[in-house]
Amino acid sequence: MRLSALCRLAWRQAVWRAARKSGGAARTLLCPSKGCPALLPHRGICSTWGCLAKQQVAQGSGRLQNSLAREVIENSKKALSSLQIEHPTFKPTLSIVQVGDDDLGQEMRSYADEIGLNIVWSCLPRDYTESEVADEIIKLNEDHNIHGLVLRHFNKSYTSKILNAVKPEKDVNGVTDVNLGRLVHGDMNECVIPPIASAVIQLLEKLANTSLDGKKVLLLGVEGPLEVSLQCLLQRKGVVTMSCPWKMKQLQATLHDADLVVVGSAKPKEIPVMWRSEMTAVNCSYDFLHGWHSSGEQPLNDNDQTPGEVVNQLAMAICLQNLVKLSERWIQAQQCKEWNLRCLKLQPLSPVPSDIEISRGQSPKAVDVLAREIGLLTNEIEIYGQTKAKVRLSLLERLKDQPDGNYVLVAGITPTPLGEGKSTVTIGLVQALTAHLKVNSFACLRQPSQGPTFGVKGGAAGGGYAQVIPMEEFNLHLTGDIHAITAANNLLAAAIDARILHESTQSDKALYNRLVPLVDGVRKFSAIQFARLKRLGINNTDPATLTEEEIHRFVRLGIDPSTITWQRVVDTNDRFLRKITIGEASTEKKFSRLAQFDIAVASEIMAILALTTSLSDMKERMGKIVVANDKNGQPVTAEDLGITGALSVLMKDAIKPTLMQTLEGTPVFVHAGPFANIAHGNSSVLADKIALKLVGKDGFVVTEAGFGADIGMEKFFNIKCRASGLVPRVVVLVATVRALKMHGGGPNVTAGAPLKKEYTEENLKLVSDGCSNLRKQIEIAQLFGVPVVVALNVFRTDSPAEIDLVCEIAKQSGASDAVPCNHWSEGGRGSVKLAQAVRRAANQQNSFRYLYDLELPIVEKIRIIAQKVYGAQDIELSPTAQSQIDRYSQQGFGNLPICMAKTHLSLSHMPERKGVPTGFILPISDVRASIGAGFIYPLVGTMSTMPGLPTRPCFYDIDLDPETEQVKGLF
Repeated sequence: MRLSALCRLAWRQAVWRAARKSGGAARTLLCPSKGCPALLPHRGICSTWGCLAKQQVAQGSGRLQNSLAREVIENSKKALSSLQIEHPTFKPTLSIVQVGDDDLGQEMRSYADEIGLNIVWSCLPRDYTESEVADEIIKLNEDHNIHGLVLRHFNKSYTSKILNAVKPEKDVNGVTDVNLGRLVHGDMNECVIPPIASAVIQLLEKLANTSLDGKKVLLLGVEGPLEVSLQCLLQRKGVVTMSCPWKMKQLQATLHDADLVVVGSAKPKEIPVMWRSEMTAVNCSYDFLHGWHSSGEQPLNDNDQTPGEVVNQLAMAICLQNLVKLSERWIQAQQCKEWNLRCLKLQPLSPVPSDIEISRGQSPKAVDVLAREIGLLTNEIEIYGQTKAKVRLSLLERLKDQPDGNYVLVAGITPTPLGEGKSTVTIGLVQALTAHLKVNSFACLRQPSQGPTFGVKGGAAGGGYAQVIPMEEFNLHLTGDIHAITAANNLLAAAIDARILHESTQSDKALYNRLVPLVDGVRKFSAIQFARLKRLGINNTDPATLTEEEIHRFVRLGIDPSTITWQRVVDTNDRFLRKITIGEASTEKKFSRLAQFDIAVASEIMAILALTTSLSDMKERMGKIVVANDKNGQPVTAEDLGITGALSVLMKDAIKPTLMQTLEGTPVFVHAGPFANIAHGNSSVLADKIALKLVGKDGFVVTEAGFGADIGMEKFFNIKCRASGLVPRVVVLVATVRALKMHGGGPNVTAGAPLKKEYTEENLKLVSDGCSNLRKQIEIAQLFGVPVVVALNVFRTDSPAEIDLVCEIAKQSGASDAVPCNHWSEGGRGSVKLAQAVRRAANQQNSFRYLYDLELPIVEKIRIIAQKVYGAQDIELSPTAQSQIDRYSQQGFGNLPICMAKTHLSLSHMPERKGVPTGFILPISDVRASIGAGFIYPLVGTMSTMPGLPTRPCFYDIDLDPETEQVKGLF
């Protein structure tokens, strides 16, 4: 016998008195009280009421069942309808996981259909082990399309372990330890009340015809979670409860003293019981939801009217009601709130240590912890080590109804060769927003290329106390995306030359027999070959019946080698690959040609990765890549080469953004890395879209455009925003006193060489004159109708007078605000004022517009960029450029946006011309097309797509400690 702690003494006295009064244990039926039907135990209990009792039970339980269950169902329908007002396509789904394949019955289905719910069954083999069952449950836990779980027919020897494998937020039966703990502690808003327990309470209240307060309720043969939940619920209603097993010696006396009885298991045949005629009882000994009978006598046959059905039918209705409640909580959980983010503390030192020392001095959070803090589900991340994780695109579907946050672009003035700290400003800004102002924010950065990391510029993780960590992982390989791009790019390059070789050495028949080989005596076209047939207008899909003319058209791409625009790539600065000859081996049968290597981040596949919106969109874009023209002047695509599927396979993981963190533990997406001078220079659309969902409507996503506003920002607006459909709220324009002095006439700045005194001593005239470039960049941003905040990245050599002068001129030039920033030396605390200014600017009116209409001719679009953005007097096209423009226009590519390949060191095409050059003619030496990425890119002047190494590259300072395996010398 188990008594509740508060009631043991009272029950002990009551049982003793009842025992003295009771005589023999006559065996009789549990009888109904006046006007209330009894809910009987199982068949096998002798009855002195006989058919009359059965008749009363059948009539009473049916009426009670209908009224209570109908009430629950109607309430559930109303609740779901209310939920669907804002989420019209939402339909909660209950997964019933059971051993064996017997059905739960039509009643559960009909209830679910009436309410508007889905039910799916997962039938597991009967010999499944605990671990196998738990694995299946975990999969369903992480499936955001499943909103509740019910487990049936599980062996009771491992029920506890299996029940606790269910996520509490999907536990519609409320039997996990977490839910029971919430119930015990009275957390009624968060717990789920077990349907059987809830049904018992409702039935007891109806059957008692009065309040339960002060009643004595015996829980007979009730065990486990049901006993715990009933004890809690009954005691909250003022009930004195006691639990006892069937084999308790003083059972008869205990029954005599109870006002109500809850029967939780079948009465053993050998136990004689005399039931008082005025006693009211509820039978829940057959757990229909869990799908097992308790030990003891078997229940009535299906054709008998068993009172136990009242509990189970009502419990089924309550189970579905719980699903609706859990679904409502799930939807509320999807609404982005302020993150419960544990930010990492900074203790800035002076002087500021090296970037890698600062990075090593901070212990990053485990990436799975960070993922949970920002609302990612376990099945939405793929962990790479301790500090990096890929984020799956399924997140976008889950959060599709979530409003986007505020979109902020960080651009800059025309930089020195040292860079002016856009990445550092970006990191400092999000650290200030999230760690100091408690605003959800995300930084979206490009993955750095190995070229500059080992060349001159170094890494791109930010710097000082505004970095992405671990910085060596950020700068070296990351999750292998650039390697995947290199592999895909070079596979396509190999396919082009191999196809030319094979077509030049084989007949149509030989080509056809190899392209469509006999397999088990049958020729079959592959899926991509069917697509080629369709493009050629060949309707015959039987390989055996193609005509000779159709076979010729099918097998012959007829690539003109002189028109090949697709180059091989490598992620290293290697000037000696700028012009090469391929095909010199004798095995290539004297087929050789001039070719070149580009740096990997200049590949069109990188541009596609940055602009794509889904896996299917990426596959379609890669199929459209134009690699050359045929001998009739028509474009040859990757789809024609039959390689689209293979490219997609190589890129299937690279399409997922990589999650990392800042020094202060705020989230960062690192994804894609196209250069801004030879590509569009922006991180991925997908990273931005996912981040905008995660931060919520009041949060901020800060992304960076490469180099100056004339290059990266212009392409961000005209190319990236067109691809994404996103509109930024604010442009943060980064400037430094150092760069402004250079534009004001200061001496040349050379990477690796000490700065001249003009840059380390106060010189207000140089600063004032150089602000012409700042004014021009603000003017460029205003062409697109977006508010501008100037962020002055402060160096220790900057004087207060120089800082004040720059901020004053910036505001006079149209910036909504200008703020000095000290994030490099102070972390997020040094950018709080910038964060506040950005928040104010985001509330200003935004009249975003594109610079040009896509329907304009290619030449006119180039001219608009040259004149309005760069300040050129006009453009000059080389014969090659004019010929390419004519060809692309004739091929139907004239309505694509323009991606100018131009030096980043000047507004003009001449790197040595600083400030704001005017009156120059912009020479267009060549024009190429990235049809898959979706833009035309003119080459301005002598722009190279393969950088070279300097006399003293960064790699002189990079080393590895063989004992600690720590990287040294990165910056």
